[in-house]
Amino acid sequence: MPTIVPVRPTSLVGSHTQVRLDLNELNESQFRQGSDGWHAVLSLRGVEHRIWFKESPIIAAAYTVELPLDRDFEFRAAAGTRLWRGLNGRPQGAPPHAISAYRRRRIALALRAADASTDGATYREIAEVLLPAQRISEREWPTHELRDQIIRLVKTGFALVQGGYRALLRPPPRKK
Repeated sequence: MPTIVPVRPTSLVGSHTQVRLDLNELNESQFRQGSDGWHAVLSLRGVEHRIWFKESPIIAAAYTVELPLDRDFEFRAAAGTRLWRGLNGRPQGAPPHAISAYRRRRIALALRAADASTDGATYREIAEVLLPAQRISEREWPTHELRDQIIRLVKTGFALVQGGYRALLRPPPRKK
């Protein structure tokens, strides 16, 4: 996941004051060893940051962030910046994987629509349950925009169920 910040101890001592990661106050649920290294969930001013150590971490050491130049570089850099801002007591900004209320509602509707379609409900029946305020006459239904909206919701729901939900874990692509 690009929002996990890979760190390692640094021996670089410059003219600038270095910020230290203080891991003393982390409990077992926030700090664990995995097969690929050590994982920590650091809470800074109410914001959680996920950190990965390839080797056993040194308590209260100066660390450097390692960012591979891959397709997720931009997101990793943003996660590193958010961590740095949190360590310095500055506003950290919204997490890159935050989902708006509108998008959460649409995802929930899409999953419910796909579930109803799997159970054999027609598009019209799905519309009547999911959007009861929108009453459409039988004659208008075949060409109404609500029918197209329900069809898109069902397709979106099936796409999420068939693995598209993983895209929710990644930050949205930045527009150029």
